Amino acid sequence: MKQTFGRIIMLLALVGLLLPAGLVQAAAGGTALAELHKLKQIGCADCHGTAKKITVDDSEKGINQSCIGCHGDLDAVGAKAKAHINPHKSHLGQLNCTTCHSGHSRSQAYCLKCHTYDMPIPGGASPVVPLKLKKSAKKVETADVVVIGAGASGMTAAITAHDAGAKVILLEKQPITGGNSMLAAGGMNAADTKFQKAKGIKDSVELMYQDTMKGGKNTNDPALVRILAQNSSGSVDWLTSIGADISDVGRMAGASVYRTHRPTGGHAVGAHIANVLRKNAADRKIDVRVNSKVVKIIEDKQGRVTGVEVEGKHSGSYNIKAKAVVLAAGGFSANPEKVAFYRPEFKGMTTSNQPGATGDGLELGAKAGGELKDMKEIQIHPTVAAGSRILITEAVRGNGAILINHEGKRFVNELTTRDKASEAILQQTGKSAYLIFDEAIRKSLKQIDGYFHLELVKEGATIKELAAALKMPADTLAASIETYNKAVDAKSDAEFKRPDLPRALRTAKYYAIEIKPGVHYTMGGLKINTDTQVIAKDGKPIAGFYAAGEVTGGVHGANRLGGNSISETITFGRIAGANAAKLAKSATK
Repeated sequence: MKQTFGRIIMLLALVGLLLPAGLVQAAAGGTALAELHKLKQIGCADCHGTAKKITVDDSEKGINQSCIGCHGDLDAVGAKAKAHINPHKSHLGQLNCTTCHSGHSRSQAYCLKCHTYDMPIPGGASPVVPLKLKKSAKKVETADVVVIGAGASGMTAAITAHDAGAKVILLEKQPITGGNSMLAAGGMNAADTKFQKAKGIKDSVELMYQDTMKGGKNTNDPALVRILAQNSSGSVDWLTSIGADISDVGRMAGASVYRTHRPTGGHAVGAHIANVLRKNAADRKIDVRVNSKVVKIIEDKQGRVTGVEVEGKHSGSYNIKAKAVVLAAGGFSANPEKVAFYRPEFKGMTTSNQPGATGDGLELGAKAGGELKDMKEIQIHPTVAAGSRILITEAVRGNGAILINHEGKRFVNELTTRDKASEAILQQTGKSAYLIFDEAIRKSLKQIDGYFHLELVKEGATIKELAAALKMPADTLAASIETYNKAVDAKSDAEFKRPDLPRALRTAKYYAIEIKPGVHYTMGGLKINTDTQVIAKDGKPIAGFYAAGEVTGGVHGANRLGGNSISETITFGRIAGANAAKLAKSATK
């Protein structure tokens, strides 16, 4: 019963249900949570477990256990909140409390790194001097395999290496795992899968290979594309075997057939896969460390990679000796300076990426001798919700939505490649357009409900009402939709040659989301071979060094097809993890 009343007060304060006048004043003044707790006589030992020697690990596991002990987990706290946008229930999964709430410095909702909601948080008004913990002397740890980056590639590599018998440490600089992968919406491309066969869809490895090469303007590395296509079905099987549901099959731009695998009902693929991978890593008790930034890849005199130097949030600098290192640190779409350096015409453009996608891994790999390739190949996604960083998945268009300009006219094949669709939108008035869909399309794809929740959608009971909401000519919009509907009926789009016409737009209500192109993916990165070994500038593999995912270049060429990224992360993550573990085993013999 110790401090029960005080803890109840704090619980209510944290979920926004009750904030007494004294605490309101303290929070407004920028007082950190440690001070707010002290007002109710909750001391250091209540959070840290000891008053004599306060130590905090970089992942802050002990502190988070204390938070949950008093306040409950995210689900419990989220159930008590009444806000329309509930930060305790999100696509980010089971976050640590300390991802947002800080005891001795300014608190900030992690959501606000990408969104612009009005989201007050106790202790978030102004900076507070952080608590200075005494750091121990620089230490050295050992592992068989170190994986850098905890997105889908990194978690897949870590799980695969662990299952092959390796001792693995997985390092993530952000306070959460998942990377850009957890934001993936459309699905995962794979050819000749059991789910396609069950639905009567005829596909082949060769067709996926040809589609990918064509989409990349034939500048892709053919050997890597072969691996992507050949292993895609096996990657679907592997994900399914560890608990993922990717049985629904849709279609995205650049694909000749339906091959985009996603959860039942068309739910977003990224958050689902990220949660499955997190659970599998936790079940295996893999050593996953967040708030742990790798600042250097260590090599011996022969140029062989032998470990990493880490800068921990609380532990400071330390080294990990390893027999193999897998780099899976993602791309640089959220680094506007780097984007503008390679593509000046993209300066100032928004991005759909999570804040950690800044290209640190590319710099680490290059300093370790890796060759960079295709760095100017940066993909612009055509449908980012205007005024936000929220990506509107390509699957909306794949399920039948059309693009309409401000004058009410359709202007492009909605399933052309992303670069061509983006270019067409940028030529329209306001450099934006509207994604138009009806109730039937809304019901066909569960992800669309989220766009309503985020208040991105305008609607009308009739096409005329929707046109009024969009301030465009009603007759022109109605004519554009009718022309499209006739194309669907005729199964031939004479105007724009759209290859797939899944459904007409005839079911009220009618909806629109304003969209603009945004920086979405960086196709360039470290050069690798089919074994995922990083290639040096002399053309030779760097011993002990592997890479997978968006940090690499060559798979996608000049343009990535939607659905190929998740496929790449799983396929090449598995190869990297298996080869790193194999090398580690041979090194111990």
